[in-house]
Amino acid sequence: MKCSKAIPAALLLALTLTACGSNAGTTEQTAGETVFRYGTVAYGPEMANAGLNPHEAYSGWSAVRYGVGETLFRLSETMELEPWLAESWEWVDDTTLSITLRDGVTFSSGRALDGQAVKECLDHLVAVHDRAPGDLNIDAIEADGQTVTITCNAPNPALPNYLSDPYGAIIDMDYGTDGVDETRNVAGTGPFVAYEVADDHIYLNKNETYWGGTPQVDRVEVRSITDGDTLTMALQAGQLDAVQGLPYASLELFADENQYTISSADTSRVFFGAYNYETEALQDIRVRQAIAMAIDKDSFTEVLLHSNGTPAVGPFSFDTDGVTAPAYDPDAARSLLAEAGWTDSDGDGYVDQDGQPLTIRWLTYPGRQELPLLAEAAQATLQEVGIQVEINSTANHLGVLESGDWDVYVSAFVAAPTGDPAYFFTTHCLDSSAKNRGGYHSDELEAQAAQLAGTFDPAERAALGTAMSQTILDDCGYFFASYLRMNFVMNNRVTGFTAHPSDYYEITAQLSVGQ
Repeated sequence: MKCSKAIPAALLLALTLTACGSNAGTTEQTAGETVFRYGTVAYGPEMANAGLNPHEAYSGWSAVRYGVGETLFRLSETMELEPWLAESWEWVDDTTLSITLRDGVTFSSGRALDGQAVKECLDHLVAVHDRAPGDLNIDAIEADGQTVTITCNAPNPALPNYLSDPYGAIIDMDYGTDGVDETRNVAGTGPFVAYEVADDHIYLNKNETYWGGTPQVDRVEVRSITDGDTLTMALQAGQLDAVQGLPYASLELFADENQYTISSADTSRVFFGAYNYETEALQDIRVRQAIAMAIDKDSFTEVLLHSNGTPAVGPFSFDTDGVTAPAYDPDAARSLLAEAGWTDSDGDGYVDQDGQPLTIRWLTYPGRQELPLLAEAAQATLQEVGIQVEINSTANHLGVLESGDWDVYVSAFVAAPTGDPAYFFTTHCLDSSAKNRGGYHSDELEAQAAQLAGTFDPAERAALGTAMSQTILDDCGYFFASYLRMNFVMNNRVTGFTAHPSDYYEITAQLSVGQ
């Protein structure tokens, strides 16, 4: 990798422009204008977050990450809930939340933020979004000046937490059509206003009327660059000011503190696998246990991730006391397979049953550099216990999911982006979950989720979250490989650009680029 320092600048520019797309090259910079050029692997259709419409898939993450949208509540660096566009809030009763909005906030369209604007936005959100209706469980919203009163169909103690999800970014619904123009741009309340939105880039100007103070950068260029070598070389050549998602092997190239700064944060993003319960072999818990016990998490995180991550136990990187998962044990995995009737009858190194080999179709995607690495590592260690793995790492992973042509789907997911344990389970593990990819079901988990839904005490919620983690681990309902340590690498002219444990809140008014 170090040989990349010798590559001519002209070639680097060509590589960068190829990665960014024909319309995403460097734009002209006027005299005295400060521009922040940012390359990231975490934006685009593959991650379902292209555009800035928070009411579509995961595009709210882009709205919040890039300083366009803000939510009523946000999370601190210690993942504690705090007001953002809200000034304060209180529970009127178990089903009714009253929110007082901050005064003096306007959308980039010029409209003032008030209760009616929030009501319009949230009403539309629950009408069209896939996850929000189940999370929020809203019966009615009333607006009165700067007050918004939300009534739920049942007690929903996590409601303020769910409203901190990026899908809850408040946008002006009078802008464009249903709050979105033809380019997927929106009018938010954040420090930046997008002027060009595409699948592979977003260009933004500072919001001169931002309620939180004038941003220190005039313009921001966010570019999707999914090739790690191109990302590395563009930062080395000075064509980018900062990057996210560098190959871990490249980090040592930026260790010179006189030239570069690395901001890191341990996040709750977990790399985990869901099983397709339509696959007959995977309906046997012993087979699922064998798969989990054949994945060497320690080697994966230490060697392939260069220790930029930690082995996972369950969905959460916090509160792991009392949570246990199958350890790496190839011998035990082989025994479980034999007990389930899977043996190597023809001596080819793979187990079979009734003449059919145990072949796992491993579906993942390349947008997160860790996922193809995990697939290759698991392919090697599963082979050692006699399981054949066919890897399908594709940007079209969502289409393959819908087709059902997969057995294990391994993805990256921020398990606690709202600071509450309910999020992971309500998104992935329940009968009503929008992302229950493989059709997992547990009577015990459904009962625990019902109990959690009516529990307001934070300590009791945390204890229930731990118990629910153990339920899916005892059932081998999913497997969890590692937690992410996120790295932002930047030249030393950049300040105010800091990795956050939530995996969003990236571009803020405090961002600065010196000369």
